Amino acid sequence: MTELFVFQYSYWLLAAIGLMAVLYASVGHGGASGYLAAMALWGLAPEEMRPAALAMNIVVTSWLLYRFQPYKLMPYKLFWPLVIVSTPAAFIGGLWKIDSHSYHLLVGVLMTLAALRMVITAKPIENIALPSHWLLLTVGVLLGFSAGLSGIGGGVFLSPILLIFGWCTVRQSTAVAAGFILLNSIGGLAGYGVSGQPWPPGTGWLMIAAFAGCLLGAEIASHRGTPVTLRKLLAAVLMIAAAKMIYSAF
Repeated sequence: MTELFVFQYSYWLLAAIGLMAVLYASVGHGGASGYLAAMALWGLAPEEMRPAALAMNIVVTSWLLYRFQPYKLMPYKLFWPLVIVSTPAAFIGGLWKIDSHSYHLLVGVLMTLAALRMVITAKPIENIALPSHWLLLTVGVLLGFSAGLSGIGGGVFLSPILLIFGWCTVRQSTAVAAGFILLNSIGGLAGYGVSGQPWPPGTGWLMIAAFAGCLLGAEIASHRGTPVTLRKLLAAVLMIAAAKMIYSAF
């Protein structure tokens, strides 16, 4: 990744990362699917993309949780059963050394699903009720493992589940998603590091760009959601990047 910043267009990559951080942080997400989309469009390798996306997730969601703290939004009875199993599952996913072909295909499919999520608004039901523990554990394991394996924190998939099935309120879902992404990303990155896979140089610049974007996104999240037009634009970017990733797999 170091060589990447020799070229002028690398500054556009940093700008794209910052923009993704603004958009995702505005809805309480770390933004990994957006970061992966930007890095895919700029041609970064899988061994650079996964740890960088997880590291940027950690930076962004840490700040989001700090900003959400005064609002006391976190429903801990919902949150802890999810992350108790998702974090070790993310660690296991991070341990896996996935080949380039499989990684491109996996991330391409996940980004396609994330894009569909962006254009389909989850309408929350009025009656809020906690699900059974076994269901929370199942959701946590599946999303946690995919987070560690792909670099996508899982919040973009968890949020609609929380709202569609009425597990929490809209504002609570932003805190749950941020905490879920943070712990999954820590677990996934820890697994990646323990497995001896290489740490890409230049990731610090991407983390700085993501943090700069999340400062604005967190303020938006505290007051209102991301406009529908921006969500549709983001979905279009994800679809283009997903197509590129899937095409690269063959």
